[in-house]
Amino acid sequence: MRRAILGILATGLCVTLSSACGGGGSGAAASPPAAASTDPSAPAAVSPSPSKASPTGPKPFSAKISKVTRATVKHSWHSGCPVGIGDLRLITMTYWGMDKKTHEGEMVVNEDVAGKIVKVFHKLYDERYPIRRMELVDKYGGSDFKSIEADNTSAFNCRNATGASSWSQHAYGHAVDLNTCENPYVHPNGHIEHPQCVKYGNRKRHDPGLIHANDKVVKAFRSIGWGWGGSWGGPWDFQHFSANGH
Repeated sequence: MRRAILGILATGLCVTLSSACGGGGSGAAASPPAAASTDPSAPAAVSPSPSKASPTGPKPFSAKISKVTRATVKHSWHSGCPVGIGDLRLITMTYWGMDKKTHEGEMVVNEDVAGKIVKVFHKLYDERYPIRRMELVDKYGGSDFKSIEADNTSAFNCRNATGASSWSQHAYGHAVDLNTCENPYVHPNGHIEHPQCVKYGNRKRHDPGLIHANDKVVKAFRSIGWGWGGSWGGPWDFQHFSANGH
């Protein structure tokens, strides 16, 4: 009888302490699964959380409008220009590059259109319209020819209109030239001044940066009332947008 009672007690003890009785073969206590641990001080017992994806999208568009000094327009402004330095503004803004990356560029325009130009380039940035570069024409000594050779997007330059003795709209800060090689100035006879840009006289091309009638670029400028030189019908100034359409 005593032995039976002891056997019953032993069996109960094994049920209570199941981790120490049978099952494992080696008799060693089994460790709990790592995921079952609730001790925050034991990193090995906690499954790592998935890492958050790094932001891969481009940074938001930004623009700053500031006053212009004589040094800013050292080459592009001179005495006798139809607009004073005090009426010009420097826009520093982001643009989408041909390399599909965000860049920061500069452009000088008239104060009375600065806000409108920012709106246009904000739209172009959101549309991912690619721009080769955006530098002041002063970097090229005020030379429109050299700026075009560099495929530069710019605005203010106190000069005459191409082939004319009157002021260009650029001289008022009321015009922008965009991707100047992909969108060349084409004479009525089809001549293009810049050899590396001649192939873009074929407006059926769809290279990055080319502007076509009623595309997103034309519509963006049209939204502020500006006209496009590509619609002149000979000569054609495919790079040119201006407040009065000329």
